[in-house]
Amino acid sequence: MPTAQRVRQGATLSLLFGAVLLAGAAAGAWGEPVGLPQSRSGDSTRLAAQDLNGAALSPAQAERLVGESGDRWAAYLSPEEYADFTGGRYPGVGLSVERTGGATTVSDVVPGGPAASAGIAVGDRLLSIDGASADQLPVTDLVSRLRGERAGTAVALAVRRADGPVREVSLNRAELAVREVVVDHPRPGVVRIAVRAFTSGVAEQVRQAAQGAQGVVLDLRGSSGGLVQEAVATASLFLDGGPVASYQVQGSTRELTAAPGGDTATPLVVLVDGGTMSSAELLAGALQDRCRAVLVGSRTFGKASVQQPTRLADGSVLELTVGHYATPAGRSPDGTGLLPDVPVHPAEPADDLALRVLAGLRTRNT
Repeated sequence: MPTAQRVRQGATLSLLFGAVLLAGAAAGAWGEPVGLPQSRSGDSTRLAAQDLNGAALSPAQAERLVGESGDRWAAYLSPEEYADFTGGRYPGVGLSVERTGGATTVSDVVPGGPAASAGIAVGDRLLSIDGASADQLPVTDLVSRLRGERAGTAVALAVRRADGPVREVSLNRAELAVREVVVDHPRPGVVRIAVRAFTSGVAEQVRQAAQGAQGVVLDLRGSSGGLVQEAVATASLFLDGGPVASYQVQGSTRELTAAPGGDTATPLVVLVDGGTMSSAELLAGALQDRCRAVLVGSRTFGKASVQQPTRLADGSVLELTVGHYATPAGRSPDGTGLLPDVPVHPAEPADDLALRVLAGLRTRNT
């Protein structure tokens, strides 16, 4: 397996929309991350990343530093919150939603989570959250309200199944384990691997899922980012060495490189949308630039900043921006996102289009 050594850096880097799945997709499907307030540009934070390692700051001091840093993506995490991030845990009600034709519907329900226990099912319409119309809420506001700030807090939802009556339910948010990788087999010989976040061990799960497949659909829709080394290790599964991305830190360029020996023959389609961000965009951009995969879907979110965790004396962590990455061809998705090779059309669901493109690739390879 590729390791973080190939990232060629001293400290672990992460590409996060804030921290621990803190994100909101711009369109399409999304889960339950939370965004941080936007602020000024963050040159002062890069200095803080060097000077604050091991610093004895109180939580109030650390949070004030984040607020005053001018770093849009900075975040403060307690030791427990950082452990939850790297282990893939988050507070929430255990459902994901998608918006189609202006309607907000439930696209996934975590087994055993608060939403599942309340009888909410895939396909249900989400009508309101805490009294606000779900269809009218901006995406980031909607996912923020679903997530909340911590486990144990309550949220009120109104849902409806098909043409049935409206049900109002009150859910208590719980600490949930993220299902980072979800696998199914839509056609014989084809595996679809949905990666929702790049936490520890995701690349190994993708490797196991792709073994023996005659075609792979890598679904990065709504994937909110995570650990850079996991994204690089996932790219290494489908590349035989070579560049994955580069990033600038204090005027110097550092390279992220794939390990040799990956599978370069199995047809590969990558599904993307407005919720594909951060390290998921890094992976998609590498596979696109290296002509290893066909990207299907819609424009990605557009976040290419790199955060480095700075460990404080009490074990808590400051996530501070240290640079921006570029794809192997030198493109920066920051603010613009990546365009798919095959845009999705309203008349054909993205999943069906991905399978059709994959079938064409498999035919060409035979």
